[in-house]
Amino acid sequence: MTGGDHQLEERICEAAVRCIARTGLRRTTLDDVALEAGCSRASIYRVFPGGKDRLWVAALEREVAALEQRVATALADADGLAETLTAAIVETARALAGHDALRHLLEHEPGVVLPHLSFDGLGPVLERAVAFLAPWLECHLDPRSAAEAAEWVARLIVLYGADAHAPYDLTDPGDVRRLVATHLIPGLVPRHEVARHEQEHVNVLD
Repeated sequence: MTGGDHQLEERICEAAVRCIARTGLRRTTLDDVALEAGCSRASIYRVFPGGKDRLWVAALEREVAALEQRVATALADADGLAETLTAAIVETARALAGHDALRHLLEHEPGVVLPHLSFDGLGPVLERAVAFLAPWLECHLDPRSAAEAAEWVARLIVLYGADAHAPYDLTDPGDVRRLVATHLIPGLVPRHEVARHEQEHVNVLD
């Protein structure tokens, strides 16, 4: 793909996400995306030979990659296991809460999103989350525990992220630190190390 085609691909994907945020997935047409991107419908088919379905997959992959980059930036500044877990949860939750297209789909077309967040549909989401997060945790945990912790984080975000009545606000660092200290750290480290991690939380909060 040439540099010009790559730029056009980016522009079309961005336009598709903006259209979905306004009118949803089912009502967004390639003509809508072409108008938003400032290109022709034929240009979309040239960059995305599969048409609409191929475009949606590419746009989703682009959004997931952007999310991972945002979380990676936050994780790079995290110090210790508890803060790494906290940063992963908070930054992911904030990114998802502020994603206009996702919010529109959850409110108006939940059937587009929810099948991928439950039962067998959740599997690929968990696999992607583990592949991304586990390496960040392996400097604090053995590989198996790191993978388990990464999956727990993903499941917590799916469970609480869109629930206004959840016992924890995953966009609130204070709430998430309590969640991590109470429910995650005790299951990941030996009992004699739990007190040390709790003291680290107190020091951070102070």
